[in-house]
Amino acid sequence: MAKEKFERKKPHKNVGTIGHVDHGKTTLTAA
Repeated sequence: MAKEKFERKKPHKNVGTIGHVDHGKTTLTAA
C-alpha cells in the first residue's frame, strides 16, 4: 500500500530510499 503511494509521487529509485526512511515501519510490515 505505502509503496504504491510513493511510486506515484516519487521516482522508482526514490521509492526504495525514501520509502524505507519515511515509511520504514510500514514498508517492513507490508513486505
